[in-house]
Amino acid sequence: MKKYFFLLLLAAQSIHGIAQKSSDEQPYLTKSFSDAAIKKVEVETAGGNISVAGVSNSEARVEVYIRDNQGKDLSKAEIDEKLRNYEFTVEVSGNKLTAVAKNKERNINWKKALSISFKVYAPKSVTTDLTTSGGNIMLNDLDGDQKFRTSGGNLKLDNIGGDIEGATSGGNISVTNSHDDISLSTSGGNIDASDCNGKLSLSTSGGNVRIGNLKGNIKASTSGGNIKGSSIEGTLSAHTSGGNVNLDNLSCSVETATSGGSMDVQVVKLGEYVRVSNSGGSIDLQLPKDQGIDLHLEGDKIKTGTLYNFSGNTEDGKIDGKLNGGGTSVVVKTSGRVNFSLN
Repeated sequence: MKKYFFLLLLAAQSIHGIAQKSSDEQPYLTKSFSDAAIKKVEVETAGGNISVAGVSNSEARVEVYIRDNQGKDLSKAEIDEKLRNYEFTVEVSGNKLTAVAKNKERNINWKKALSISFKVYAPKSVTTDLTTSGGNIMLNDLDGDQKFRTSGGNLKLDNIGGDIEGATSGGNISVTNSHDDISLSTSGGNIDASDCNGKLSLSTSGGNVRIGNLKGNIKASTSGGNIKGSSIEGTLSAHTSGGNVNLDNLSCSVETATSGGSMDVQVVKLGEYVRVSNSGGSIDLQLPKDQGIDLHLEGDKIKTGTLYNFSGNTEDGKIDGKLNGGGTSVVVKTSGRVNFSLN
């Protein structure tokens, strides 16, 4: 037990040391562009992180952070020597800021390579085109059109507006306090989106999706993970090929489906339609009792509470009719159990 505790203590001290070291890290290079009228930012790096933050024109600058690809600190002389193998540029030409770090050799030993990260501070209205082979991309306080991609890192966005298109081959995605037209995808990571409005398209090939406090036209999909959402207004399309779906406090038109997980959906204010389908699992659906509904339920077993002002047909495995004179189209289909209630 003492040995185990000692190992934990060493690990904690090591983690603390790394965090402290990271927070104290000084840039290899800082270039100020306070006199430039920057409208576009292009950044490309082979393995480091990229961040772009919106600031006033007088604060425009680029900070460059360089480390050994294995995380080791290098002296300035060692970095200068290794940089000879790189195409390395930080400049403004016309209205475009360019920051590039690419190795001149295609098949360089990764252990001998550098991790070159860029922190860009630019006017909030800039457009961006950002690429990194493996690092993270972070954007905040920007209003121009943004395009960015990483082969393996995470994407983190806060307070972003415009036409936004981002992709990662395996990392996680987080987007908060953003608006307009947002399209984000990952090949395997999780997605978190909150406090956004506009047109949002969120997709992952295998991770979970969590959405909350969104307004607009929302599309969320995963090939195998779970979907969890709360407080959505507008229209919502939520699809998973095999995970669970848990949606509550919806005030929107909603279409959601899974091929095999369980589904729990709560709508507090109906839109134009509610469509819930499940190839094999159960469906729990709760709707407001005081609104007109055109109701169609199909399932192996159907359980309902009181159906207020209902007219129509009920039989084993199927219910068709109208509630409160009819209105919003509600279609629920599963080969499993349906638990339908009004509140």
